[in-house]
Amino acid sequence: MLILKKLCFISILLFLATTASVALAGDATAGKEKSMLCSGCHGADGISLTPDIPNLASQKEAYLTKAIKDFRAGSRKNPMMNSIAQNLSDDDIANLAAYFSSL
Repeated sequence: MLILKKLCFISILLFLATTASVALAGDATAGKEKSMLCSGCHGADGISLTPDIPNLASQKEAYLTKAIKDFRAGSRKNPMMNSIAQNLSDDDIANLAAYFSSL
């Protein structure tokens, strides 16, 4: 009986982990279309041409989502990014994060 309870618990954890990762997943194709706004500073392929602007390519999707939402909320400060992020919906942010993390 104890083994059955442990297996049930592990199954629930795996289900929740899978559900959480799906909730983060945006549409990379839609993100690519929206990324033109980002390419001026972060590069067309998410690789910045200057050392003071971060690369976005291959960053973790959850990190990018949080960073952009923090810029939008104003808890992360950068005048340019705060202004740009104000115009992004949650879907836009998820899609951009999916796109840049896929590079």
